[in-house]
Amino acid sequence: MAADGNTPEYGPEFELACELIARRSLTPDDGGCCELLMSRLAPLGFSAEWINAGGITNLWATRGSGAPLMILAGHTDVVPTGPLDRWDSDPFTPTVRNGVLYGRGAADMKSGIAAMVCAVERFIAAGEHKGTLAFLITSDEEGAARHGTRHVVEVLKARGIVPQYAIVGEASSNETFGDRIVVGRRGSLGCNLRVHGKQGHVAYPHKGDNPVHRLMPALAELVATQWDNGNAHFPPTSFQISNLHSGTGANNVIPGEADVVFNFRYCTESTAEQLKARVHAVLDRHCPRYDADWWLSGEPFLTAQAELIDAAVASIESAVGIKPDFFTGGGTSDARFIAPWGAQTVEIGPINDSIHKLNEHVKISDLAKLSSVYEGILQRLLR
Repeated sequence: MAADGNTPEYGPEFELACELIARRSLTPDDGGCCELLMSRLAPLGFSAEWINAGGITNLWATRGSGAPLMILAGHTDVVPTGPLDRWDSDPFTPTVRNGVLYGRGAADMKSGIAAMVCAVERFIAAGEHKGTLAFLITSDEEGAARHGTRHVVEVLKARGIVPQYAIVGEASSNETFGDRIVVGRRGSLGCNLRVHGKQGHVAYPHKGDNPVHRLMPALAELVATQWDNGNAHFPPTSFQISNLHSGTGANNVIPGEADVVFNFRYCTESTAEQLKARVHAVLDRHCPRYDADWWLSGEPFLTAQAELIDAAVASIESAVGIKPDFFTGGGTSDARFIAPWGAQTVEIGPINDSIHKLNEHVKISDLAKLSSVYEGILQRLLR
């Protein structure tokens, strides 16, 4: 670890976070992170099962038996670093500057995993617990997310396993640690759309069929559509175009095809099938020939306020003295696979301002606070 020359003893959460950051676990590579985690969990009585698929490392580690089943979930894979010369220090050399830990994965989400493990070490040292305590750790969250948590959930569901609670260690805080927890997520529905026309000369438009001219009014209608009004927990559903392409490169050719990629981030007031049907109704009016390749990244979910949220709020108030807001925005996470499984699910983690950015970082003082919050939730629900 590189330090600022005056590094005090920061505690076990910091040390484990540094060990994890130092492993180059670029998605979908685990980089040996799960083996490191099991070296800490096995002495506590956890049994490891490797539910790997498609080259993805998936750790399912359990201790105890029966209900309630509490899952601590996270991912070891990280996004690419971006230009190395724009980092102030090597992204895989954990570095301390002014009480801040820098490195790829520092906030998303190796510090969360480290805080979970250390919380469990203290929790178990204090006495036995009821039910089952489990870790679900994957190396396929930042990538395709097909063979990671999604796969593990399918395997465990087939065995009849149903969790009661799940905590995902994603970076959830906004401006200060503990000011926000994620209690739900919007769904994500995307589409690769290709509109077919007929290539021709721009001087003879009657002999061609310009797909761009057909696509533009359809997109204008889709952009102007109010898909729903949202509700008390979610903003209205959003439609966004991310890519648009057509043409041969020549300035005198009517293109034969036009391609567009768009995405819905949708709330619980709409379903994927409803959104698809409404889009197809618009396209059918404007585009005689098209192909729509849809993909669903996750359905929306909302955890109702019950014992898990109550325990999370009480633990945060005890650790940092503030009452967190409930949040359902942002992107997707592996909670989208766990919540529909039947678990009350929340996301609690450090400040998310630097995730996926250059010079990703976490405040070192927040690591012990985060670990204390996790331990408090375990105490309230499993003692």
